[in-house]
Amino acid sequence: MDILIRSIKFPIVFDVDKLKSDLSKIMNKKWVAHYNTNDYSGKWTSVALMSTDGKSDTIFALPNTDDAIKETEILDSCTYFKEILDDFLFEKTAVRLLQLAVGAEIKPHSDHCLGYEDGSFRLHIPIITNPDVEFILDGKRLIMGEGECWYIDANFEHSVANRGDQDRIHLVIDGVRNEWTDALFYKEAAENQFKKPQISMSEEQKQLMIAELKRMNTSVANDLIKNLE
Repeated sequence: MDILIRSIKFPIVFDVDKLKSDLSKIMNKKWVAHYNTNDYSGKWTSVALMSTDGKSDTIFALPNTDDAIKETEILDSCTYFKEILDDFLFEKTAVRLLQLAVGAEIKPHSDHCLGYEDGSFRLHIPIITNPDVEFILDGKRLIMGEGECWYIDANFEHSVANRGDQDRIHLVIDGVRNEWTDALFYKEAAENQFKKPQISMSEEQKQLMIAELKRMNTSVANDLIKNLE
C-alpha cells in the first residue's frame, strides 16, 4: 500500500536574515484579519504580496477572478521576496504573509482541493517562528524551521496553535502544478503517493462551501463545486 504524502520538507533553505529584513519593511503596513473567522481564535492576520487586483489587503487564497494575480505595492520594496518568487517557475494563485499572534489558534480544518494531486499546492516558508508553535497535520506534529521550504497537503485536516511568546509569520505561496513543479515534487516522492485523502464533511459544511464558491463564480470555483457535488 502506498504511503500518502502529507508534507514535504524540500532541500531548499532561504536566508533568514534577508527574509526578516524584507519582513521588517512590511510590519507597519495594514495587516487584515483572516476572513475565515469561524476557523480561529485570537489574532490571525495577513498581507498580500500578490493578489488579483494588486492590492495588499486582498488576501483571499482562492482567486475571485480568472485573471492572473499581480504584484502588490508592498512587494516593490521586498527584493528578496521577489527573488524567491521569481525562482519558483510556476503560476501563483496567492502569495501572502500570514501572522499568527501569541496565544492564537487555528482550529482543525481542511482546505479542499489544495493538494498536489489536485493540480495545485501550497508552500510554507517560515520567517519567524518559535519552538512552542504546534502545527498538527493529520494527527502528527510538524516542526518547521525558519528559512525552510515546506509543502503541506491542505486536503488533510490541520490545526495550528501558537503557544510561544513570539508571533509566528510564514510566507505562504499557492501555485499551479506544471512540469517544473513535477520535477521538484517527484524528486522527493513518487507520483502515486499524491492521492486525495478520504475526508468526511457534514452536509452543512458542504453547502456553506458551495455557497461561497458560487459567490466567487470563477472557473476554478466552479470546478471545485463539481467535485463537491
